[in-house]
Amino acid sequence: MYTTTARSPQVLAPVRRSFVRRNLPYLLIAPSVIMLLALIAYPMLFALRSSFYFWNLQVGPQPLAYVGVENYVQAFNAYDFRAALGNTLLLSIVGTAIEFALGLAIALVLLKAVPGMNVVRALLILPTTIAPIVVGFLFRYLYDPGGGLLTWVLKSLWLPVPAEGILGSPSIALAAILFVDIWQWTPFFAIVLYASLLAVPDEIIEAARLDRASAWTILMRIKLPLIKRTAIIIVMLRFMQIFNTFDTVLVLTRGGPGTSTRTLGYSLYEQGLVNFNIGLVSAMTWITVLIVNIIVALYGFFAFRNEEW
Repeated sequence: MYTTTARSPQVLAPVRRSFVRRNLPYLLIAPSVIMLLALIAYPMLFALRSSFYFWNLQVGPQPLAYVGVENYVQAFNAYDFRAALGNTLLLSIVGTAIEFALGLAIALVLLKAVPGMNVVRALLILPTTIAPIVVGFLFRYLYDPGGGLLTWVLKSLWLPVPAEGILGSPSIALAAILFVDIWQWTPFFAIVLYASLLAVPDEIIEAARLDRASAWTILMRIKLPLIKRTAIIIVMLRFMQIFNTFDTVLVLTRGGPGTSTRTLGYSLYEQGLVNFNIGLVSAMTWITVLIVNIIVALYGFFAFRNEEW
């Protein structure tokens, strides 16, 4: 005859504590994972399903027909989408490179013990705290052909300004948007790189100077290698952020003149919230996601190829 005895609370308590202690990291991140799945995974899967249907809210509230990959073919064949992709890649690559170079230069200047530098450091971060749409309105007035400050400065320096204005010229409108992004986000690179450079041991720098190493050699052989991981990560994050540029384009040019300043972010807005073409905008969304992930994956592979963690 078998008898069963229930475990006493004194026996179960250590088991529970051991379970909680062993799984505590997973329990702490579980709410964040669930939130990410709810806010990211579900919408992306919904967009993936919708991309295979003809669905326009101006025609009907429900998908009307299964069209397979027709939305993807239509997106790639659309001239404005190809123009938007080219403009977005140009803004992302050139903008990230310029902002990193300028940010590094500013960070090196901030390392100097100059009177008033503490105030400069505090003021430097201000542009990044302004909402992009507010920055767009600010530069819209600065670029105004009738009396904008930047237009007046260019004319005072005898530089050519198009009769239709800076934002009205297809040849320089995209450069004007790039300038806005550089003005706002170069301080981000400067502050992060400055903090990273502060962590470089002074002993190494002093030893290099005793060996008569030049400032350029110290920068390229010591400082940059020691902050390489930080630099790689912030470049990747900023590239992805510029790739989604929308606010400034909406305020400054609405993608014009023509398609000269159209970006993928603005194209998604126009197809989804203006034309209500849910099927097409879902396909464009997934094309954008795939392009960004491929670029970031290749960048990460080559950037971290020789890194040891």
